Amino acid sequence: MSSTLFQEHPIPNKSSCLRPEDDSVSIRTVPHTTETPNLVRLQTDVSHTQDAPVQQFTSFDEVPDEVYDRLPESRKIIIVCLLSFCSFLAPISSTTILSAVPEVASTYKSTGTIINLSNALYMLFMGVSPAFWGPLSQICIITATLFLGCSLGTALSPNLTSYFIFRILTAFEGTSFLTIGASCIGDIYRPTQRATAMGFFLSGTLIGPAFGPFIGGVIVTFRSWRVIFYLQTALAGVAVVGAYFLLPETAHRIKADELVGLPLREKARILGSMLNPWRVLKLYQYPNLIMVALASSSLVWNMYSLLTPIRYVLNPRFNLNTPMQSGLFYLAPGCGYILGTFCGGRYADYVTISWAKKRGTRIPEDRLRSCLPFMGIVIPFCMLIYGWSVEKRFGGIALPVIMMFGQGIAQLFCFPSVNTYCLDVMQSKSAEVIAGNYIIRYIFAALGSAVVLPAVEAIGVGWFSTISAGFLIVSSLATGAAVIWGKDWRDNIDHKRRAKRNENTEAYQMEEKGKADVPVVSNKKVDEAV
Repeated sequence: MSSTLFQEHPIPNKSSCLRPEDDSVSIRTVPHTTETPNLVRLQTDVSHTQDAPVQQFTSFDEVPDEVYDRLPESRKIIIVCLLSFCSFLAPISSTTILSAVPEVASTYKSTGTIINLSNALYMLFMGVSPAFWGPLSQICIITATLFLGCSLGTALSPNLTSYFIFRILTAFEGTSFLTIGASCIGDIYRPTQRATAMGFFLSGTLIGPAFGPFIGGVIVTFRSWRVIFYLQTALAGVAVVGAYFLLPETAHRIKADELVGLPLREKARILGSMLNPWRVLKLYQYPNLIMVALASSSLVWNMYSLLTPIRYVLNPRFNLNTPMQSGLFYLAPGCGYILGTFCGGRYADYVTISWAKKRGTRIPEDRLRSCLPFMGIVIPFCMLIYGWSVEKRFGGIALPVIMMFGQGIAQLFCFPSVNTYCLDVMQSKSAEVIAGNYIIRYIFAALGSAVVLPAVEAIGVGWFSTISAGFLIVSSLATGAAVIWGKDWRDNIDHKRRAKRNENTEAYQMEEKGKADVPVVSNKKVDEAV
């Protein structure tokens, strides 16, 4: 990325700071760095304006514009590059082994279906782990180190049971890269620039799954499949070093600061509430987040149901003989992801700015407009042509390759829009919102990975692609509903939460008043009364 990728702004006065919001803000503490920038700490226990009134509860947070100038542009670009590399690791591990499934099955005297089940469990635990990492998002260097260890454990697994265990643990550790990366981007980039940065960050999450099988195919053609995980271990080592030296604290406020001076029992209670997965799941009381999670799920379902069976579907179709040959097909969507990286995020920002100018104010739901034509038309069309061209054996190699390339580009017009919306709509809870989104999407990725081979064998690749296309169309309609009614949904839920909070406050005040009104009767008067 060039240094002119994002617009530069002057460094703000040190007095610039955030307004206080509600108390459910995530911790994002990163390791000590040798070059820590002069980031402004924003106090959370004082008013930042003269006689500031009590603010009404709202899920939508407007952050003062100047806080995004705390880091120079060159440092932001370094952070995005590092986060993109880290986000590359867990997803690439989900598909690198796809080209080597027959070899792994042979090593452990198993079947391709069983080994693909390990991939499905990998995706499932990628979905489960954000419920635990999301509320904190503070453990980048720790989980990077654990990811390294689990990758090495997978490479050295002596039997199928240990292989499954280390694969699951690798997935559980690796998802923290995704939640902390998205949250950091929300901290350092303005909403009007955020999707562009998010596009580059997400390129790692998408290029990894697409290029992973090709890399795995090359390795397994000439070496043991275990070399795939030795390479993954080395890449994780690079992530550990990079996170230690290059990733500063980016959060506007640090919840840990509010723990200073509290008794140990109170600290434990507060930290326990932060680790509670319910903090993530309860956000789905907002219907707009459900609709966006459905959109992400359909995209990931489509991606993994397309990538998982390539060796089993395309090798017989085109008479391919080696893992490397089938791995070449993965380059088509991968190249589409690379090209889409430079366009999708910028287009999402352009749509947001255009609607903000038209309306005179910015509404987070406007960002979702950019993904609707790609999710509802382009990707379903590509999937239908791909599936039926393979099923009915027409178009040769060129047609499915072009369709895979096209859907790769289209996905990078969808993911930056959806992910950035999760940052925009509740910035004070961005880690939890992103984590909740990843939970749903990777559960569907696990389902797609698990059912695609049995489904293709039962109904054929054409009909299975038709199901995927239908899922995408339904999710685009749900996303359109969020665009139209999302703000009203948020306002209604906020109103209910505000009313409940006021009711609890009034009840507490009445209880305290009742205690104060109880007359104090001395023992002498009691004795006289008796």
